Amino acid sequence: MITMLCSGSRGDIQPYIALAQQVKALHKDVRITAGKSFEAFVRGYGLDFYPLTADYQTAGIDPLMFKQAQNADNPLKMLLSFNKMKQYARYMTDEMAAACEGSEVVVYHPGCAIGYFMAEKLGIPSAMASPFPIHRTNEVASVIAYGRYPLPNGATYALLQNMLWMASKPGVEEFFGHKCRCPFERVDARHPSVISCSNSVFPRPADWNEHIHQTGYWFVEELHADSPPAALMEFINAGEPPIYFGFGSAFDKCEQERFVQIIAKALRCTGRRGILCGMGEWSSLPKDVYAIESVSHAWLFPRMAAVCHHGGAGTTAAGFRAGIPSIVIPFSNDQYAWAHRAHDLGVGSKPIPKKKLTADALISAIGEALDPLVIEKARTLADHLAGESGAADCAKVIANLC
Repeated sequence: MITMLCSGSRGDIQPYIALAQQVKALHKDVRITAGKSFEAFVRGYGLDFYPLTADYQTAGIDPLMFKQAQNADNPLKMLLSFNKMKQYARYMTDEMAAACEGSEVVVYHPGCAIGYFMAEKLGIPSAMASPFPIHRTNEVASVIAYGRYPLPNGATYALLQNMLWMASKPGVEEFFGHKCRCPFERVDARHPSVISCSNSVFPRPADWNEHIHQTGYWFVEELHADSPPAALMEFINAGEPPIYFGFGSAFDKCEQERFVQIIAKALRCTGRRGILCGMGEWSSLPKDVYAIESVSHAWLFPRMAAVCHHGGAGTTAAGFRAGIPSIVIPFSNDQYAWAHRAHDLGVGSKPIPKKKLTADALISAIGEALDPLVIEKARTLADHLAGESGAADCAKVIANLC
């Protein structure tokens, strides 16, 4: 049995579903370990599941802690929020350790470092599976500094790794009863690392260890054909392709009125149509704006003119894959890196930090994103991504450890 340790929101877990699908396709037994509130989501893809009774929705942890983490827009706030996450990690450590028992291989998210140490205790291999580049390199800054802070590249990776390790370390050391060192750079044939990222977005650094594998994004294979609401289909087909607006779990419903007013004004001034996702129900939207609570990105994005979002790694990748321009409004953490990278690649507008979002800024970004050259570059990037098989390649690395 290959056990995958995951944490976070639905969007955080989805790449691991993609990876597990490909491991299963190699005729290996695999299960995903995550908070029990995600059981139906994971099993819906035909995957085995090990539920943790403590997850961020059910452990009774102060919701303000997660709100602060989702809005940490500078390194100091990030350090403080990750320091608070130690409480969450302690809840999970014992159960994640138990999930590793009986496994042949442990695969772990960087925020679940107990996986490395349990594998060592059990005498089995382990693989770190990261949803973003995490290993030190002199070639490019880490995802918490890219495009923002003129720090030495090596220092930005030390900061990133220490923040992630900070969340796991107390639980790990309490569980084992002794001091433990951050395991993220301990990469070898028995402890490879796999990364969900395209080399057309962030090229694999030449100074990485040969056992670090980055060959493309991990995209879920949907098992069932999507059946979108008839009203949504009717709206899409009634005119030119709309612009998607959605901000995932980072979006605070207390800000929905401000956001919707800004979006509606920008659409009106640019003469564009829009789809609002996950921003509540509205009875008085303009006829050129449609609201929906959730919808498959894989199905919807290729039907859009552009996507406007918070810059989550998975949403950004879905936009790149769809071959349409991106308008990124980063809220916190690595979202700034994806926003700047989209702009640097020429497939998106200049980033608009959430605090600086105005109707005028959004109007300008829409015009920039829909420039013919940006549209062409977005299509070219999508062609490159279509030739990659990141999840399948990384699954082979993991399966070979058995």
